[in-house]
Amino acid sequence: MTSAGGIQIPNRLPLLLTHEGVLLPGSTVRFSVDSPRNMQLVAQRLLKGTSLKSTMIGVIPNTRDPELDSDDLPPLHQIGTAGIAVQVVGSNWPKPHYSLLITGLCRFKVSNLLQERPFVMAEVLQLDKLEQYTTPTAGGITAEDRELRELSQKFYQAAVQLLGMLDTSVPMVAKFRRLLDSLPRETLPDVVASMIRTSNKEKLQVLDAVSLEERFRKALPMLTRQIEGLKLLQKTRRMSPDSEKRVLSVRKGGVFPGRQFNLGEEDEDEDGDDMAALERKIHAASMPEATLRVCLKEFKRLKKMSQSMPEYALTRNYLDLMVELPWSKSTKDCLDIRAARTLLDNDHYAMDKLKRRVLEYLAVRQLKTSLKGPILCFVGPPGVGKTSVGRSIARTLGREFQRIALGGVCDQSDIRGHRRTYVGSMPGRIINGLKTVGVNNPVFLLDEVDKLGKSLQGDPAAALLEVLDPEQNHSFTDHYLNVAFDLSQVLFIATANTTATIPPALLDRMEVLQVPGYTQEEKLEIAHRHLIPNQLEQHGLTPQQLNIPQETTKDVISRYTREAGVRSLERKIGAICRAVAVKVAEGHRVPETFSSGQEDKSAPPEMPIVIDHLALKDILGPPLFDMEVSVRLTLPGVALGLAWTPLGGEIMFVEASRMEGEGQLTLTGQLGDVMKESAHLAISWLRANAKRYQLTNLVGGPDPMEGTDIHLHFPAGAVTKDGPSAGVTIVTCLASLFSGRLVRSDVAMTGEITLRGLVLPVGGIKDKVLAAHRAGVKRVILPKRNAKDLEELPANVRADLDFVMTGNLDEVLNASFDGGFPGQASARPPPQLSSKL
Repeated sequence: MTSAGGIQIPNRLPLLLTHEGVLLPGSTVRFSVDSPRNMQLVAQRLLKGTSLKSTMIGVIPNTRDPELDSDDLPPLHQIGTAGIAVQVVGSNWPKPHYSLLITGLCRFKVSNLLQERPFVMAEVLQLDKLEQYTTPTAGGITAEDRELRELSQKFYQAAVQLLGMLDTSVPMVAKFRRLLDSLPRETLPDVVASMIRTSNKEKLQVLDAVSLEERFRKALPMLTRQIEGLKLLQKTRRMSPDSEKRVLSVRKGGVFPGRQFNLGEEDEDEDGDDMAALERKIHAASMPEATLRVCLKEFKRLKKMSQSMPEYALTRNYLDLMVELPWSKSTKDCLDIRAARTLLDNDHYAMDKLKRRVLEYLAVRQLKTSLKGPILCFVGPPGVGKTSVGRSIARTLGREFQRIALGGVCDQSDIRGHRRTYVGSMPGRIINGLKTVGVNNPVFLLDEVDKLGKSLQGDPAAALLEVLDPEQNHSFTDHYLNVAFDLSQVLFIATANTTATIPPALLDRMEVLQVPGYTQEEKLEIAHRHLIPNQLEQHGLTPQQLNIPQETTKDVISRYTREAGVRSLERKIGAICRAVAVKVAEGHRVPETFSSGQEDKSAPPEMPIVIDHLALKDILGPPLFDMEVSVRLTLPGVALGLAWTPLGGEIMFVEASRMEGEGQLTLTGQLGDVMKESAHLAISWLRANAKRYQLTNLVGGPDPMEGTDIHLHFPAGAVTKDGPSAGVTIVTCLASLFSGRLVRSDVAMTGEITLRGLVLPVGGIKDKVLAAHRAGVKRVILPKRNAKDLEELPANVRADLDFVMTGNLDEVLNASFDGGFPGQASARPPPQLSSKL
């Protein structure tokens, strides 16, 4: 065994933070490692290192349980023990952890903390190297030396007496008796204190005793107490030879050749203290009465189990989760409506409907404090800010925020958890989220709820029915917990791109708020309020270095992006920032392509660098959307329609051509059944009214389809298309083909048709109108019954567009062609029927 004085430890040591067990110099202790910091220390230092220095670490005792607060570094004990990890064992059951066997070398003091992540590293000062005990020489004996020698001799005699009271037939007792005379006297307090029956608090007192004399004084009463205890057992003659052997707890691994032993039953005491602490946590968790009964029943079962049983770890993990859940912990809502309105306006531009709904919730909470949390569902195209609005709502309310991504989830256990009968069982995402935030009234964002899957493991959408029902979620039962948990105070916000893939039963439980795309003016405001400042900060630029005028931003919006949201716009702005960052980093003057004027390239760059249309083309390349709508409408048989997609509204061209044939209709463009039926409806209506509108075939006959084949094509053939909204567009396209007249180049339309020529309302009007506005269309033809949807449009969009509300196809055709589409009046008006009731 090497004495402490012969050991030189590094000035910097990685620290292992322990909350149970104290390592003393000269002893060997096994520690279980499962906290993030300690796991990183093992993975990055012990498993990768091969030298003695790389396996040397510092052990800091008496820290808080790392699992209770893994983000903040707990207060560190100033005195620790430097040790060598002689064995590292990893395991994945019941959860990933390592088991370390560490041999203590000497004491040290933490002088300076160097890092907290990924593991703790500190500068240390070695303490034991100057504390060696030496036999005083004759003539140089002081009173202190005499007292220290007397303490050392007394401690040695007590240790010999203790070993003499134990059974010497036990090999470890006999070995330690032989080594006792060869051990340095300064190591005796640490070695003996680590072996006899002592509490962690008493071991900590020995560790903190830096002075050798103080160390003897701290350890001697513990040794004396152990001797008196054994004397009492011998006097009562209750100790048989077999039970006496059980007093000596032998462990593998140690300072001595391959072994370390512990006199007493310290582990049992520590386990008892741990059980008492767990019982106190159960009573302090403020659980409902029924839940408390279940926990106490499981706790009684746990106390009767052996730690070697597999069910012990499962039950212990269950009880640990139960005491960590926020049964009664909640945050107080911030109900200042004016402050909430200001915060929402600062975070997001537009989105008036969403902001109004949040303010309504705050107002009602002021009047009724026991209001259940609403279940909101934001439905809109990607990139419009649905997720960020949920985060802003949490900030507005002063609540914790937890996001749960549901995209691709196809197992109901992700929502409800696994039953504890399975190996590796765990609670669902809802309960795990509550454990993470630590309160029972957070804001839960269920992202991409329309992308839930279904598999052999069940339907997660069906499992969400209880979660998202205000009348049921006050007693939500997770399979792992098997007791009810109150979710009624949680504010659930779901996001989706479309409601078409959400099951009707789940959709019925949510309050749907449509989040349509942005207009060009709204995108311009968002870019200059949020996107450009954020991108400048991310790329290390300042407004004094880069200036993007509003005209340049308009060009990016109209010529380089055509989307409902602002993600592509943000990426384009990021590309501009990267290009300018290169020029700023090079220290050269911006070239001619980055400015409209002539520049001296040898001079340093002038600030700010202004991005004009020449620079925009040089950075982003040629415009992506330069084709005007009028270019496509130069021949008869082409019309412009409006379509809705989960990504927002889009314009859609319909092309038709005819040739000699047998009256067949060919449809191409990956059309669904509904759109195919709309095409047949359009043909039937035009054939029925061909005489009225003077439509002819190729040979001049009255039936447009006689001797004529029609080919109807919808460009972007790789994209699947379906829906009834293209009915009026198909009629207009075929009417243009049969009459030889051009459709107006500034007209777009949408609406469903009937066989009688009526125009029925359709959905997605706001998204479709915004798409028409982005494409530069001036006139939009809509069904009359969709007039109410125009109120949701921004005022500037309504002012820029000419809306024609139609109730039948006659009105559609008159609005689609210059000068109208006149037809012969019906010979006899339809009869007026009167009711006979």
